[in-house]
Amino acid sequence: MTSCRTGAEHIKSLQDGRAVYIDGARVDDVTAHPAFRNAVRAAAELYDFQARPENIELMTFQPDGSNRRVNRGWQMPRNYAELVQRRKALQAWAALSCGFCGRSPAQKADSIPPSAASSRASVPAAAAWISWSAR
Repeated sequence: MTSCRTGAEHIKSLQDGRAVYIDGARVDDVTAHPAFRNAVRAAAELYDFQARPENIELMTFQPDGSNRRVNRGWQMPRNYAELVQRRKALQAWAALSCGFCGRSPAQKADSIPPSAASSRASVPAAAAWISWSAR
């Protein structure tokens, strides 16, 4: 079975020594700092939701050439059925927060497929983003 990103992987990915400052002070660990930890946990819960066996098909797809599943927000629909699948996944994530999570982890992904669809020049860039997200 292929896997997708989980909440634990998301949290671990943020513990990489990145430079984050708040009120002029460097934050050593955004996953533990009071200003960020709840947002980090909320995003981790979204990743855990998509990784549940009963949600894996709804929430993720497997890009060509990848052995890892990624969120459907990164999917560039090739037909109507894929477009509907993508919408259902984004609706499911929004439903978890009753629509209050204004910028879910798929927020950036939501802008790439439509941009690529409107310009052939954007297709290679969108494909690169999708490939990067599947790592």
